[in-house]
Amino acid sequence: MNDSNTGKKEMTVQQPSLLREFLLLLAKIAVVILAVVLLFTFVYGLHRNRDPAMDPAVKDGDLVIYYRLDKHYVFGDTLMLDYQGSPEVRRVVGTAGDTVDIREDGLYINGARQQEASIHEPTHRYETDVDFPLTLKEGQVFVLGDARENATDSRVYGPVEAKETRGKVISIFRRRNI
Repeated sequence: MNDSNTGKKEMTVQQPSLLREFLLLLAKIAVVILAVVLLFTFVYGLHRNRDPAMDPAVKDGDLVIYYRLDKHYVFGDTLMLDYQGSPEVRRVVGTAGDTVDIREDGLYINGARQQEASIHEPTHRYETDVDFPLTLKEGQVFVLGDARENATDSRVYGPVEAKETRGKVISIFRRRNI
């Protein structure tokens, strides 16, 4: 009897070609690249710091990653914001409902003098249009640079609307001398 007469078909396993495998690999790489680009466009942000105002926590040249979707800040959070078109990293020292005052002997939040272990310079008031003491409204934060003597911060531009910030800093990579 002939196999062709019985209707049985021979099954052959076809080996994928090298070109097809290569194109499949390229498609996978393209999907990964697209996912990373979308993540760093809409969810995360990347910034190379060029401002000494947060020294020593964030140094000039450090790579800062921030999360765009979380804009609920608490005391001590580090955030990214824009001031006059320039991105800046600053620390939150006051949130909605807090009364911020800068006196000759330092920073006061809700009447209590702040003793910040990582701040080695005194916090002085700048001669600007910002009047102290000031009470922060809902959705506002008061930010300062850690290098208080060199920082342009809320002492200059006043409280910052949290919704207008870029986002919360989640990671810092030291890039100096690389």
